[in-house]
Amino acid sequence: MNIVIVGLNHRTASVEIRERLAISDDRMGDALFRLTEDPTIEEGLILSTCNRVEVCAVVKDTHRGFEVIKKFLAASDAELTLETITPSLYIYSSSKAIEHLFRVASSLDSMIVGEPQILGQLKDAFDHAMLHKTTGIILNKAFKKAISVAKRVRTDTKIAESAVSISFAAVELAKKIFGNLKEKSVMLIGAGEMAELAARHFVGNGVNSITIANRSYDRAVRLAKTFNGLPIKFEEFEGELVKSDIVLCSAGAPHYLITREAVEKVIELRKNRPIFFIDISVPRNIDPKINDLDNVFLYDIDDLQHSVQTNMATRQKEALKAEEIIAEEITSFARWFKSLDAVPMIVALKDRAEAIRQSELEKMQSKFGDLTEMQRQALEGLTASIVNKLLHHPLTALKNEVHSKNGNMILETTRKLFDLEEILSRDKSEKKKN
Repeated sequence: MNIVIVGLNHRTASVEIRERLAISDDRMGDALFRLTEDPTIEEGLILSTCNRVEVCAVVKDTHRGFEVIKKFLAASDAELTLETITPSLYIYSSSKAIEHLFRVASSLDSMIVGEPQILGQLKDAFDHAMLHKTTGIILNKAFKKAISVAKRVRTDTKIAESAVSISFAAVELAKKIFGNLKEKSVMLIGAGEMAELAARHFVGNGVNSITIANRSYDRAVRLAKTFNGLPIKFEEFEGELVKSDIVLCSAGAPHYLITREAVEKVIELRKNRPIFFIDISVPRNIDPKINDLDNVFLYDIDDLQHSVQTNMATRQKEALKAEEIIAEEITSFARWFKSLDAVPMIVALKDRAEAIRQSELEKMQSKFGDLTEMQRQALEGLTASIVNKLLHHPLTALKNEVHSKNGNMILETTRKLFDLEEILSRDKSEKKKN
């Protein structure tokens, strides 16, 4: 039995291929059924996000399992073939598969290291598989462990603490200036993608007052609905500055929209209450001279980019600590996983020995005829003692050596030496029925 992962992500496949292989929530149940339909797949789970599609499975035969999963992925879209997607695929098995799973859960394999979304997506994938009963003892343990590892990484490192996007960096700077943002008002001048992302971060940090000015008033209205904000005509934004604690400008005008003279009037009307300007326009739309005014703070895109680069370097350092945590957790999981093979092997070996003992006892009793109760008990005790003494060292070695680097070899040798395949297969079949 082995754990395998077959998948592709933003580093190995184009967005066109990722889109074709992506599996929506409403199709996930059917996809899981098709995946586990093949008898090679004992347990299966599918993680599908905008940046990755991965199948994690427990298989009887590793090579066969890889082939089954590749064909499953290729069959996801009629226009794709196995030859088309194979160059984009990565495959992992055993400890490498667990390492990959833990790194994905901890966002070390993400486009942006430390991003929080992947853990939620992984939990959703696990929930889908649990709902459709396509996981069992092994994947349940693996994914619970992966979630636990990810939480430990976030607790024990600072991998998610620093902003690594322009929009989030802007919000982080605002928090440094004002502290709590819950009572602060924000104005967006321009309503492009970066402004929208910043708005999401502001709302996520407690801001509940957002005014949006845009050259396309309809776009301002649509964005305002998203954040329960107030849309205004573009030409009206200057009159609203006095009400705004934070102003993010991404208008893309060829000249300064906000001048020093205008801000001097605003700060006077605000009775010197601080105001924070963020200019992410290129060319700049806010006169840099406003930085000379008291209680006025201005950061442009270069300032933010520098902050992002510094924070990214910090995250990379924290990622090294996270890798150490993952290495430690892999060792712990590997011990548990190997023990799964040892337990049924020990039981099978005991069953084999007991079956032989009982068979030989019956032959012996038929030769001696009727035995007294004392004789029968003495014979039972003698044969049981011989079996226990013969098995003591092999069983002790199995328990102790299963976690060593030769553990798999010892298990396989035991299976062959004592001809345990039939007993192991029978026990596995009985468990499936139950």
